[in-house]
Amino acid sequence: MPELLEILMLVAFGASWPLNVAKSLKTKSTKGKSLFFLILIVSGYICGIASKLLNESYMASFSSKWYVLAVYILNLIMVSTDLVLYFRNATYEKKLEKGSL
Repeated sequence: MPELLEILMLVAFGASWPLNVAKSLKTKSTKGKSLFFLILIVSGYICGIASKLLNESYMASFSSKWYVLAVYILNLIMVSTDLVLYFRNATYEKKLEKGSL
């Protein structure tokens, strides 16, 4: 039951990231984005993954609980994608300001 609740928490947190990534791709803008916030979320997911990998009882039952770690990794990938798009979009905005596009 604890794993199910953790999965539900991760799904709730991760549900908005695909929309954020799509918005970043479409608008090519950093408006409404916070670099600090994105880095903080990435750090949180890395800590969550590390806590699972360092938890002996979790790792002992990994074959039946792998899906919890998989959701952490999926969320990390989505937030990391949005972070990469932040830098791409910031570069695009700077080029627009200089008029080199």
